Amino acid sequence: MSDVDRFIRDGRPRWAMLEGIAQRDGRLTPADCRDLSRLYRSLCADLAQARGLDLPPDVQIWLDDLAGRAHNRLYSGRAGGLSSVARQLQRAVAFVLEDVPREVRANAGWFWLASLLFYGPFLLCGGLAFTSEDLAIAVLPPDMLESMEAMYTDAPSRTVSENATMAGFYVYNNVGIAFRCFATGLLGGLGSLFFLVYNGAVIGTVFGHLFHTGHGGNLLEFTSGHSAWELTGIVLSGAAGLRMGWAVLETDGRTRLGSLRAAGPVLYRLVMGAAFMLGVAASIEGFWSASDAPRELKFAFGVVQVVVVTAWLLRSGRTPSGGAR
Repeated sequence: MSDVDRFIRDGRPRWAMLEGIAQRDGRLTPADCRDLSRLYRSLCADLAQARGLDLPPDVQIWLDDLAGRAHNRLYSGRAGGLSSVARQLQRAVAFVLEDVPREVRANAGWFWLASLLFYGPFLLCGGLAFTSEDLAIAVLPPDMLESMEAMYTDAPSRTVSENATMAGFYVYNNVGIAFRCFATGLLGGLGSLFFLVYNGAVIGTVFGHLFHTGHGGNLLEFTSGHSAWELTGIVLSGAAGLRMGWAVLETDGRTRLGSLRAAGPVLYRLVMGAAFMLGVAASIEGFWSASDAPRELKFAFGVVQVVVVTAWLLRSGRTPSGGAR
């Protein structure tokens, strides 16, 4: 089967569903609006891929026409009577609450592989650094370890005026780590594998060493609130990189570029999910983690975040019957 035939076969059910919603009379239900938004975004990705595959002109014209009708229905006043800003917000919320967790579950194998590559070195190096300072020095230079000790000698504290500045720094730092975990996956997944293992080893060593020197409580107080979002975001970006590397290696009869284009919508949802998580982590890290709140409250807040992230990824976006939409 050619790439063109495979593309049309895979896309036909989505296009038919989208056309059916776009042609309905009257105002759309909230569920119809969510489906229309999701299918329209998928069609936009299909259009880009269709042009890359050089589909017959009549097919491209039909898809362009369908995209125009779907766009008009999506942005018309009949689509729930909401303002343009409210509709944009509704689509963004639906994307985060439904599309992202569904995509993570659909790529659970890559997510768990990335988790193993990150948390395996994290636990191993953390345990070794906790038992011996020499083992910590084997992973990180002594001056970096001393800097970490000085940073967490006292409980975390920061003035209000510093919060926004530090939040911006955390965004920059988190995005840099995630970008390396994802983008280097283009090298057959090897770059993502390396950066997952490397970051897991470094972070684990810092934790183990600070607990060895008696400063682990201060570190845990600072990190407990945002770690569920930050570490899962890094793992998810690595999973996206591994998935991209697989698309380069296993093309299913396509060219490598065609295989990457086919994987594009999946990678987009995974990467945007990671970006959302890292943005949440940076906000918590900037405005809460170094606050004067009691340590016990920070720990409780961290437990809540673990529950929220777990519930979001495992349950959000499912149908009431428990199946994935």
